[in-house]
Amino acid sequence: MAYQVLARKWRPRNFETLVGQEHVVRALRHALDERRLHHAWLFTGTRGVGKTTLSRILAKCLNCIGSDGAGDITSKPCGVCRPCTEIDAGRFVDYIEMDAASNRGVDEMAQLLEQAVYAPSTARFKGYMIDEVHMLTSHAFNAMLKTLEEPPEHVKFILATTDPQKIPVTVLSRCLQFNLKQMPLPDIATHLADVLGQEGIAFEGGALRLLGRAAAGSMRDALSLTDQAIAYSAGQVTEATVRGMLGALDQTYLLRILDALADGDGATLMTVVDEIAARSLSFGNALQELAGLLHRIATIQLIARDTDDAVDADEAHLRALAARLAPDDVQLHYQIATHGRRDLPLAPDETTGFAMTLLRMLAFRADDASTASAASTTSAAPSAPRVLRPAVAARPDASIEAARPPSMPPPVVPAPAPPAASIEPGAANATRSAVPSTEPLVIDDWVAVVGRLKLTGLTRELVQQTELVAHDERSITLRAPLKALAGGGAYDKLKLAVSQYFGRPVAVIVEVGAVKGVTVAAVRSDERAARQADAQAIIDADPFVQAVVRDFGGATIVPGSVKPV
Repeated sequence: MAYQVLARKWRPRNFETLVGQEHVVRALRHALDERRLHHAWLFTGTRGVGKTTLSRILAKCLNCIGSDGAGDITSKPCGVCRPCTEIDAGRFVDYIEMDAASNRGVDEMAQLLEQAVYAPSTARFKGYMIDEVHMLTSHAFNAMLKTLEEPPEHVKFILATTDPQKIPVTVLSRCLQFNLKQMPLPDIATHLADVLGQEGIAFEGGALRLLGRAAAGSMRDALSLTDQAIAYSAGQVTEATVRGMLGALDQTYLLRILDALADGDGATLMTVVDEIAARSLSFGNALQELAGLLHRIATIQLIARDTDDAVDADEAHLRALAARLAPDDVQLHYQIATHGRRDLPLAPDETTGFAMTLLRMLAFRADDASTASAASTTSAAPSAPRVLRPAVAARPDASIEAARPPSMPPPVVPAPAPPAASIEPGAANATRSAVPSTEPLVIDDWVAVVGRLKLTGLTRELVQQTELVAHDERSITLRAPLKALAGGGAYDKLKLAVSQYFGRPVAVIVEVGAVKGVTVAAVRSDERAARQADAQAIIDADPFVQAVVRDFGGATIVPGSVKPV
């Protein structure tokens, strides 16, 4: 007999052997036991999570006649009667599986619906399973709507898709929708262990976890990778051979990296980078797995519970690292690892990108004293936030000191100015000091003040239309032709900018009325008009232009074509 791949050989035949979809199995079992049968089901989920398998099990439940031929609808199909065996073999005449990717047109749908009106040949129900139903055209969807809503009593529709967002809501509303979840890693590893045990193949638990992680939630992918691992390892699935097959990184490298980060040992970090590069391993996978280890360390530190993968041989090492690394360092390392993986294609090469990611983690370690105190506990209460700083303090003037000749005197470095105070938006009534200033505001030229205010957008455009009416030591009064400046976000931004400019809280009063004085807009308009007149005069006085006008008799300069530079 020809070899049958594991994914087909060990496809679940009933609800009891289905793994990882208990929420769907429970609903379907209750519906079958209570005879509350819908006419259309929709199974959604990523590849390899059991959509087609559930469809076949459901078809057997609807058509099973039992081993004695007298059975009825059941949630536990016998698996030995003719409908059950023929559905498993894919040759049951009243259960039709259609691939919507290759039968997506309205003609194929019309042909299917024409056959649906006829009673089943030998079965209790005629089942139509449409896989990847989101691939149907809009005309095909429209053609099936009426039949999908009110099909004949003997017809059941089972739809499956990996992309339910592409299915029209008119179709979704006519189906019972079940969202199949991705397979959890422990469930995949347990199922693979059961399959390999029944196949009589030796395996290691670490190898199954690697296969489950590489499958990314798909049981079919996990079984296919297991087939490949059996062939690669000549019948013995070990962790070493699976790592070699997948190109996965040995966890020892990652633990050495974390040890070096805890010790502040940059030389060891670069040594590990060179060893990984020499083996041509994936640096992207290395950063992904490093982020996973950091997540496990953070879980140990901050939640104080066992991780899901407590049987891992490296668990004790991770617990030791959790005691040595500060919790906020772990959080920062995780963020740097995920960002480094994202930016890896932008690096000059992957080795450089990976090395710089590790050096960035090292550069932003906290100081040793705070690290030791923060990492000494693994209780559920997080430590107080600390200010992060580079591990080695930078000296901007170090290179200048080294390059200065002995005869040159050292430069005079001015004392740093005190930080300028600022006012937060919306805090117009807050004071900068305990004693408010009583000195009057100095405003010799309002137009010049407006030009120096840090304003943008609508606030800048509106304030250029204002004129200064009055001012004293604590407030200024403006008049604006537009009501929009008298309140809202533009007013708050203006008040903040004025207070920052004068270095103290300043109340801004805006009146709405006709502007009679000097405004920024008027000054700018006059300046533009003067520049335009000067440019026009220069062109009119140019000898070449005068010669052209004279020689071509009646020639004129097009109005508006002259632009000042």
